[in-house]
Amino acid sequence: MEKHLSTQFDNELRGVSTRVLEMGGLVEAQITLSIEALASMNPETAQQVTNAEEAVNHFEIDIDRDLSTIIARRQPAAGDLRLLMAISRITANLERVGDEAERIARMVQSICKTQTTAGASLKLPSIELRLASDLARKQLRKSLDAFARLDSTDCINILREDDLIDQEFNSFVRNLITYMMEDPKTISASLDLLFIAKAIERIGDHAKNIAESVIYIVKGTDVRHSSFSAIENAIGQTQ
Repeated sequence: MEKHLSTQFDNELRGVSTRVLEMGGLVEAQITLSIEALASMNPETAQQVTNAEEAVNHFEIDIDRDLSTIIARRQPAAGDLRLLMAISRITANLERVGDEAERIARMVQSICKTQTTAGASLKLPSIELRLASDLARKQLRKSLDAFARLDSTDCINILREDDLIDQEFNSFVRNLITYMMEDPKTISASLDLLFIAKAIERIGDHAKNIAESVIYIVKGTDVRHSSFSAIENAIGQTQ
């Protein structure tokens, strides 16, 4: 990152980065609560996820406002401008992760309201979902750690492990189809679980997007929609 004569500018950059990490911590808590709600089928825990959504949205609005102010006042160039642009992408992805966590919570509440035999029979696939959701949460944590350290090397592992979440999703869908074929009464609850599975997969996608933004900050290369080998080459290159 470029050195500045303006200490205030440096403080502004650190301040907005800190707020991103605070937002990330809140979103992580949402995911954790949604997993707990899924594990216990507890509508009260699910409601806590929904209650946190407003705070996440305020984080995004406040950070975007700060970014606009910094850009207008300081007119940053090169690495600093990349940082600010990437932060805007990261906050957008974090807000969407929060949306997915809330979606999981709403589906849990829907399953709880039905109170059908189907809900009990779907205990096994819901366990599989919890494993996948924990993997997605860890991916988000790794991407935020990479942002905090501005470490592009760890990002390649995050991108590689994204395939594991996709594999879990595909396996879960196959098992869910089997459940529905064997017992049509499970279809309603199964569809809720399918929406949960898709939300978990999207959380993994957003964690991947954040890792790509970190690469953009550090290397100056936009690797979105690039092949895995091209991303490896970008990380291996010097700026």
